[in-house]
Amino acid sequence: MSQRVIVMPAGRCGLGFARIDITPPAGIYHRSWGAAKHDASTGVHRELTASALVFADPGSGEEHALVALELGWLQAGDLQRLSDTVSAGTGLPAERVVITFSHTHAAGNYDPDRLEHEGGALIPGYLDDLGKGLAGLVSAGRDAVQPVDLAFGFGRCDLAYNRDYWDEENQLYAVGSNPDRAADDAVVVTRATDREGRLVATLVNYSCHPTTLAWDNTLISPDYPGAMREVVERETGAPCVFLLGASGDLGPRYGFVGETETADRNGLQLGYAALSALEGLLPDGTEMRYDGPVISGATIGVWRQSPMDAGRAQGLEAFDAAVMTLDLPLLDLPGQAELDEQLAEWTSREKVARQDGLDREAADCRARIERVRRAMRRIETLPPDREAASYGVTLWRIGEGVLVMVSGEPYSVLQRELRARFPATAIVVIVLCNRGTGGYLLPADDYGKGLYQEEAAAVGPGGLEAVTAAIERQLAAWDLK
Repeated sequence: MSQRVIVMPAGRCGLGFARIDITPPAGIYHRSWGAAKHDASTGVHRELTASALVFADPGSGEEHALVALELGWLQAGDLQRLSDTVSAGTGLPAERVVITFSHTHAAGNYDPDRLEHEGGALIPGYLDDLGKGLAGLVSAGRDAVQPVDLAFGFGRCDLAYNRDYWDEENQLYAVGSNPDRAADDAVVVTRATDREGRLVATLVNYSCHPTTLAWDNTLISPDYPGAMREVVERETGAPCVFLLGASGDLGPRYGFVGETETADRNGLQLGYAALSALEGLLPDGTEMRYDGPVISGATIGVWRQSPMDAGRAQGLEAFDAAVMTLDLPLLDLPGQAELDEQLAEWTSREKVARQDGLDREAADCRARIERVRRAMRRIETLPPDREAASYGVTLWRIGEGVLVMVSGEPYSVLQRELRARFPATAIVVIVLCNRGTGGYLLPADDYGKGLYQEEAAAVGPGGLEAVTAAIERQLAAWDLK
């Protein structure tokens, strides 16, 4: 039978929005790249923001908060303290507060082992102020909750490229644009409007590492999400929030540069793609219905916007939440003693290289030291017996859309498989959330190839597939299509 209705996923709930500026002071520790020659930032390219989105069940009124930070990351201990501060300051249970990161690599590095370096003394005060600010931010978001209609739309943007590049000449994988492997180019936009049809906020979900700016950049910057946010807000007159999708294997086609103009161009590209998707959304409460043939120079099949079917409209207020903790297989990771030895060796080699005037060799040693420090951080939160990695998944179902919030950095196959399995549901995958083991999640077949992502992972083969299967089971239990 011919299809006679075209629907776009929609939902209804309560929503409150609030935002604060969280730009750190110039001069704070900034070095996020092994190849960087600087430690402290020298200025600010664009401000950094924190946005609170408080979603409320239209039936029970139960509230859930999503806090989106334009920062790169925080280590487990600092992130836990931040989460505890928000929960205590707002009265919301911890399982109903999700904190996520845009993952800009130019926002500063606030790892605990950087306090003794140039700019590191500013880190503790900044994190303290951040926690207090976020508690007030979420409270403001709760005060602003109002009934909204959500419309989910899909666009395309080729900013993101696969970044697992095989360097044939050097016989190694490098993290760089790989034109030979397809990338996920989906842009998922969520339009939230009040009962009078006024735009409350736009959410833009896209999968691409914010790594336009790299080791040559010394400015605090949100990277491309900053310009994206700015252009969407300018054109719509309402707040825009960037939510990073599953992008362990994706990065900007043109990145790893020092020029902020490049980050702005990348942001404009995504911003205009998001605006295009917004313009394609149907008015709230409508769907497209086939109206029949009209005889003209050709026989025209006419589709018209029509009021939404009453049964479907009633289902838009469905609101469900699920919190899962999965035990995933661990990689065989080095122990602390082995990493201590590596750190001592590379530190000694860097000192000798500098004494001998071998600047290039000293820089390479400094980059190796950075890798060892990151390896140390990966094992800090793992259980002593190292039998499994605890991995958090939070799901919020709102009508015909689902926010899938996961820890770490899974490959984009996670969202592609979920969307293929549930084509009538808007799947919004949000990564780097505050529950469970971080690091990359690779498809099982990509382990053992020498990819950087495996080097920076804690979860072993089969972990990504287990996460996908667990999410699929929950969505199926909610009878989503």
